[in-house]
Amino acid sequence: MTTPRLLHKVSLITGAAQGIGLATALKFAAEGAIVVVCDLQQTGVDDAVAQCRALGAMAEGYVMDVTQRTQVDAVLARVQAQFGRIDVLVNNAGITQDARLQKMTLEQFDRVVDVNLRGVFHCAQAVADRMVAQGGGVILNASSVVGIYGNFGQTNYAATKFGVIGFTKTWSRELGPKGVRVNAVAPGFITTPMVAAMPEKILQELQAKVPLKRLGRPEEIANVYAFLASDEASYINGAVIEVSGGMSL
Repeated sequence: MTTPRLLHKVSLITGAAQGIGLATALKFAAEGAIVVVCDLQQTGVDDAVAQCRALGAMAEGYVMDVTQRTQVDAVLARVQAQFGRIDVLVNNAGITQDARLQKMTLEQFDRVVDVNLRGVFHCAQAVADRMVAQGGGVILNASSVVGIYGNFGQTNYAATKFGVIGFTKTWSRELGPKGVRVNAVAPGFITTPMVAAMPEKILQELQAKVPLKRLGRPEEIANVYAFLASDEASYINGAVIEVSGGMSL
């Protein structure tokens, strides 16, 4: 019997109550991780924790808004106190508020930047000293193909996902010498609640652009996160891995 690849790794996942975040929490649970579920709503957090525990994993959950640094610090302190370390951070939480440049409101721009960029900064900064002190760790950031190639109507989202790549490249240089690996995953269009809200015609057009002729599944992104979090990826640092079915070809 093979040893689970994330056995006993304390892994905190933001936005873990649905979509890619939930799939990642469940994958980590199946791989033996101690899963810390963070999201905005108590009911969603509780449900995700229950699903992780049903897989035999140790799991805890916290209501946490990544834009509120006091909340982030408080959760990280509780996780540290309970488990003594934090091995993996998956910065998955993110939102969209789409509009063309000429129509986008300042509120739409600021909200997406606050969650997708500032939130990632908050969580990474909150774990960095802990990971350095314990001699190692992994930070995984959610970018997007939109953060590499841009996308119509997504000025704010594209900017944040470009920014996350900048974070990843910078932190991998700063923290790599101290044993902390930092990488990013850039999903294509995945069948999450966020994407499912798009008009059917748009979804069909997206599928047609992908050589595999389908949208991705959340589990297919979770698999990549699990690999990057594991010791199997011990020499991968500063990478941005596109998981899009080849849609950018």
